Amino acid sequence: MLPLAAVGVSALLFLSLAIQLETGFGGAWVDNLFTNWLYDCVGEAAALACLLRGLRHDEERTAWILVGLAILAWTGGDVYYTFALQNLANQPFPSLADAGYLGFYVPAFVGLGLLVRSRVVHFEGSVWLDGLIAALTVCSFAAGIVLEQVWRTSTGDLAAVATNLAYPAGDALLLALVVGAFAFSGWSLDRAWLLVALGLFAVADSVYLVQVADGTYRYGSVLDLGWPAAFVLLGAAACLPRARVRRARLEGWGLLAVPVVMAFGCLGVEVWDHFHRVSAVAMISASLGLAAVIARLGVTFGEHLRLLQRTRRESLTDALTGLGNRRALIQLLDGLFAAPAKPHLLLLFDLDGFKAYNDSFGHGAGDALLRRLGERLRTSLGGRGGAYRLGGDEFCILVPGTEVELEWIRTAASASLRESGDGFTITCSSGHVLVPTEAHTASEALQLADRRMYVEKGSALGGHDSREVLLRALAERDRALGEHTSVVADYAAAFASELGLHGAEAKLVRAAAELHDVGKLALPETILAKPAALDEAEWKLVRQHTLVGERIIGAADGLEDVARTVRSTHERWDGAGYPDGLGGEQIPLPARIVAICDAYDAMTSDRPYRPALTSAEAVAELRRSAGGQFDPTLTEVFVERVVPLVATEPRGRRGSLAAAG
Repeated sequence: MLPLAAVGVSALLFLSLAIQLETGFGGAWVDNLFTNWLYDCVGEAAALACLLRGLRHDEERTAWILVGLAILAWTGGDVYYTFALQNLANQPFPSLADAGYLGFYVPAFVGLGLLVRSRVVHFEGSVWLDGLIAALTVCSFAAGIVLEQVWRTSTGDLAAVATNLAYPAGDALLLALVVGAFAFSGWSLDRAWLLVALGLFAVADSVYLVQVADGTYRYGSVLDLGWPAAFVLLGAAACLPRARVRRARLEGWGLLAVPVVMAFGCLGVEVWDHFHRVSAVAMISASLGLAAVIARLGVTFGEHLRLLQRTRRESLTDALTGLGNRRALIQLLDGLFAAPAKPHLLLLFDLDGFKAYNDSFGHGAGDALLRRLGERLRTSLGGRGGAYRLGGDEFCILVPGTEVELEWIRTAASASLRESGDGFTITCSSGHVLVPTEAHTASEALQLADRRMYVEKGSALGGHDSREVLLRALAERDRALGEHTSVVADYAAAFASELGLHGAEAKLVRAAAELHDVGKLALPETILAKPAALDEAEWKLVRQHTLVGERIIGAADGLEDVARTVRSTHERWDGAGYPDGLGGEQIPLPARIVAICDAYDAMTSDRPYRPALTSAEAVAELRRSAGGQFDPTLTEVFVERVVPLVATEPRGRRGSLAAAG
């Protein structure tokens, strides 16, 4: 509160001084009071505010004490001039008044420098050069305009000339510090520092020096308010709370703004020197400024090269494991196919048991496991070839070799992807392809390896024998039902591919499509073969088939996820489905995919109570049901991208419940 009160007094005195100076009210007596007494009181009150701010125990206390002492030095010099020298016919020069005025610069420069260090702690890359460029440009202009004028008109002995030149030199250094600090910060300093910048009287002082040099200065103009106004602003800056330090960062065209603008300024000084000679200080500052601009552009170019290299590296690296990602693998495979070299083995691995591990121990533990396994896989190669993570729990290796070496490479890699502990066991399934012998493109190679892995893994997630038994039971119970599930599985596999699903996700979709009607094994033959519409009691029984299917499938090891998906295949997007009344994205994605494929095949197949619809009619019906029965987004993808791949003529008659429900 005390610093704020001192600033308030300073501001009121300044306002009174400004009004009296501009209006001249009160006559000679009042004019003498304001000019000789209150004028310096403005600075003294502002200095008191800065000194009181320095009593706080923080890292900026020394800075504000120095700024307060700087203002006291200036006002002390002005008081001495007013009462000791002002009325002398022959005023000594330099004098103690000059010592006070010049005494402002050193503590002010050090204090403001400490503020810069405190408030511009973090700056990145080439931003620090902006401060140097801006400071040199300001020095060049100050030296070319003010210092030059003062130098030409300075007379007397060495002390007098040195004192004359010390003023513009000090003003130039303070201006350079302030402008440089703004550049250091990325031109985003806080309000307090903005007041500090406005509070420097260097501009007013420079204009005063030029006017004195050419004999045009007269007391009583607005210019004379520059010094007390500066002190009020410095005191106000001391009272503002310190803002949170932000990391300076310039991006885009902002990177070029400072060096380009300042380069034109320095270049202007150089060109002007050809028509009107400027001081050596101005020329040296301008030349150094241009050199700093060149260095700035070089540093910026280097930063962007490093950023480009890092971006390229990150785009080809899996963020979790540090292995190459799918993009990196595709690029390498494309290179192998474009310029065939010695044969390579591509091996695709899918972890078994990872989902259960993730569910039991959490995603953090799952990520840690993937990192461990990825590092082991890389180490197992012994520097030969590369290891990749393709997403989820899928890994891949690409190594030089032939089928003769396949087994020992597969064995070593598979061993590295195994881990067991209390309550869990992680193993892997794999598929291979010989590149470029067995494939002609990267996509073809990955698809072939995926199919071979699928065969080894068995029905996407394990339980291969159980799946085969269930599918055989469906076919034996109702041939049409078995055919229907096979067709729906093909549709679902194509749909998953169009949606960009791969690996375990795609395999889950196909497995759920193959087994989605397993629950109908428990329905009576009279219902399955009934040629007429079902009554409500019969429909109630039919609606239990997804729950029955879940129980049957869930009894097989490795098919738990398939069982949960089958349970939800007859839920509706609007929440009116069964058995759980799920709606929208609460319904698992694989279940939403199977529902659309199931409905399309049902509509394009004959039933006892209606003939099969054409593909166009089925599409129209799907679109009418989108947003009600089906996911509208998935429906549109199926219609636009999958139907053209699978559309056929209407198929023959089937049992009434081949795809009903």
